Amino acid sequence: MKKWMILAALCAGFGSATSMQGEVVYQILVDRFADGDTSNNAAVNKDDLRAWHGGDLKGILQKIPYLKSLGVTTLWLTPIYTQQPINSFGTAGYHGYWPADFRNVDPHFGTLEDFQILVKTVHDNGMKIILDQVINHTGYEASLPKEKPEWFHGTGCESLGNPEVFCPLAGLPDLKQEKPEVKQFLLENDLFWQGLGVDGFRYDAIRHVPANFIQDLAAQDQKNNVFTLGEVFETVSVQKVASFQKLGLTSVFDFPLREAINQTVMKGAGFTQVRAILNQDKEYVNPAELAVFLDNHDVTRFASGNLFEAEGTRRTQYGIRALMTLRGIPVLYQGTEIAMRGGNDPDNRKDMRFEDQWTEAEKATYAVAQKAIAVRKSSEALSRGTLKLLEVPSAYGEELLLFIRDSGTEKVLVVWHNGKERRTFSLKMNVQSPLTQDMFGQDAKLSGSGGYLHLSLPPRSAAAFPFSE
Repeated sequence: MKKWMILAALCAGFGSATSMQGEVVYQILVDRFADGDTSNNAAVNKDDLRAWHGGDLKGILQKIPYLKSLGVTTLWLTPIYTQQPINSFGTAGYHGYWPADFRNVDPHFGTLEDFQILVKTVHDNGMKIILDQVINHTGYEASLPKEKPEWFHGTGCESLGNPEVFCPLAGLPDLKQEKPEVKQFLLENDLFWQGLGVDGFRYDAIRHVPANFIQDLAAQDQKNNVFTLGEVFETVSVQKVASFQKLGLTSVFDFPLREAINQTVMKGAGFTQVRAILNQDKEYVNPAELAVFLDNHDVTRFASGNLFEAEGTRRTQYGIRALMTLRGIPVLYQGTEIAMRGGNDPDNRKDMRFEDQWTEAEKATYAVAQKAIAVRKSSEALSRGTLKLLEVPSAYGEELLLFIRDSGTEKVLVVWHNGKERRTFSLKMNVQSPLTQDMFGQDAKLSGSGGYLHLSLPPRSAAAFPFSE
């Protein structure tokens, strides 16, 4: 049966989503999202954040109405591979990054048939699906390193070149992508999941993989019109992150901008770092395809950047609106839409909670996210336009960030205000506009006349105004 499924997958049609501009992506940590089938809950212990919790593919299927109501258009699933059979370091493979079988679904998540049903249903609902792919390693206790030890780097890996690339990451069995048989194995894994209809791949830990292999992988995906998103966990160097998009990947995660937003929006620093990152967009092959985000399963929850829960929630609402004004492809991690809190792994991987469990503050944050997503999707300028930073008088530079999103047919002026209190600003700028309200529905106003731009802004807010020059 399994051989038949593989053959069918390889013969099926591929996705057609080389670009994701205009999409809003929602990251699902499968085991921690929704439990739709209790019959596959082997070894589930919800009191242990390092154990299986029961989330599965049928759970995602049941929550498609929720995801459509939120407004997201693409689902990114963490790896669904069959995981290593036993725990390592007291942790199960619930997260999906310890693969044992690269061409099958872990029984905790369901079956290949369940995945095909999910893909079809997602597509029938006008949405897309991105699947996480592990290309650097297997699980610690997977059988492949024992069956084919020649496929893995071992002692003396430092002599091959950059140890970040050729030596094991966290001790995980490190695949030899430079070996023809391993390269072919990984490329065929890619084709297998393409054959099941996915629209794109998120590639894990690509800074630990040889550049020439990434080029070959990206070329294969591009040929088949499949979107590619690389994870380069680098929070400082734009050049480092940009170098991977130059290898042929459609997109990479904008970790440097995420770090700057965390420091500014959540922790109250000035806008110097955000400006510095955005001013380096020329380093990228295509900044319009960058994945922008507030948090994910590998970093502290965005809302937990503030010690006080109520303030963390308010600043998360600010952050969500800010995210929806940026160039690139916004990615929301499950629970960010209700300002879920959590520290380092595994505290940032708590079970998703839904409407019947929400507090009033969580309901309010969800409403902000829902509105912000709708505004972005309805605006050609916000969803696909270029981004041009505007100069701000030095006296306001740490408190005020201004940029224009321009699609050619529509212009939107975006204003981020980091002040602690409501402020009114008058800036010398040739904007002709009557009194205009914020597109997100906040009590923020813009008007322009006589060579001056007048802004009235609530504290710690991101606002967007349609205008003409």
